[in-house]
Amino acid sequence: MSLPARVAALVVAVAAVVGAGIFVALYYVGGQSSVPMVNYTASAGQVNVVLQEDPQNNSAGKPDWVSYYVQDPVTRQWQHTTLFSVPAHTRVNVTIYGYDGCTPLRNNFWSQVLGTAGGTVNVQQFNKGKPLGPARTTSLVNSWASCNVAHTFAIPNLGVFVPVASPDASATLCGSSPCTPSSGAYSLEKFSFMSPGHTGIWRWQCLVPCGGGYIDGNGGPMQTVGFMTGEMQVTA
Repeated sequence: MSLPARVAALVVAVAAVVGAGIFVALYYVGGQSSVPMVNYTASAGQVNVVLQEDPQNNSAGKPDWVSYYVQDPVTRQWQHTTLFSVPAHTRVNVTIYGYDGCTPLRNNFWSQVLGTAGGTVNVQQFNKGKPLGPARTTSLVNSWASCNVAHTFAIPNLGVFVPVASPDASATLCGSSPCTPSSGAYSLEKFSFMSPGHTGIWRWQCLVPCGGGYIDGNGGPMQTVGFMTGEMQVTA
């Protein structure tokens, strides 16, 4: 290859790398800037974070994407976001309303509950606000035994991994977001973990590869802040 051709190839390669960097910055950082942050404050060393995961969302751009929502602790309104803050060195009590249907885990190792207080979660099934049975405490939500895991809540850098239970596979799912208990079947899952003792930002996400139409199911909503991946900001 001649010197001019090599130079041209190098220029094209550099332009491609720069272009990819700009795309990532605009897609992720720029997109994240429009996603609201929900701030939680502690009482008696504890904070209560409330989430829901839905089979769709109420955004105009990607209404068919699965999505998490975060409940504002002051207004009790659901915010279409995956950004929330908690104080450092605080017991974080998480409640997740699981409105989406099941997607079996690729690796059933992740049916295990990891990093929570006691290594367990508390799960109960409901239909239109009425319990379908008693709550149970478990260290395993076995997605291969039956179709009963919808998504996951994972903070890899804290060792937290929680399979989020789904409604029964035959249940009629909520069709309009944010969902409400009266809209149909859902699971109610509760667990706790300690926030880090110092400030910082910890990525959290769903690790069930259920982004339909994307390679390995890990694209689209699964990698987008505001849908199935987010950040937990730890404050002083």
